[in-house]
Amino acid sequence: MNLIVAITGATGVVLGTRLLEILGDLDDVKSYLILSEWGARLIESEVGASIAEVSKMADFMYDNDDLEAPVSSGSFSIDGMVIIPCTMHTMASIALGFSNDLISRAASVTLKEGRKLVLVVRETPLSPIHLRNMMTLSQAGAVILPPVLTFYHNPQGIDDLVDHIVGRVFEQFQIDHDLYSRWGSKEGGRQAGE
Repeated sequence: MNLIVAITGATGVVLGTRLLEILGDLDDVKSYLILSEWGARLIESEVGASIAEVSKMADFMYDNDDLEAPVSSGSFSIDGMVIIPCTMHTMASIALGFSNDLISRAASVTLKEGRKLVLVVRETPLSPIHLRNMMTLSQAGAVILPPVLTFYHNPQGIDDLVDHIVGRVFEQFQIDHDLYSRWGSKEGGRQAGE
């Protein structure tokens, strides 16, 4: 599988770095990283990692202003793209078809080619404009996957909450994982026929 991973400048860049970390351990997935300028800044301030450290987690990395990168073309073979986290600015650019950087261009290409696009949108509260953009993209085939906290898997800390969101993203691409216990994974109920 070839997967584009974009990290934009919304808080929660740990979601993107954790996703890259786990992808780096998978032999059958190649990751193509695009970092926005503010995504890079937040990695340094929120995660405490350098861009060099994060870039080593990916198989390939492109500058967000490199509109000649292979991932900007529909003829380049990718299986999908995740923007994690996704700013409202990036989401609006994609919704309007305004491909002014590599992230929005690659996302537009992903949609037009009928490939899976997952947006881990990070903002709260949401304005009517945000909701309209989400609806536009959902109708165009994107998956809107906000990083909503869940507790049925009995998280013991922030790392467990992060892993849950990363696991939900993996499920969108049918990537097997053991990052959390799925709902209903514990024995319960009755056996059929009882």
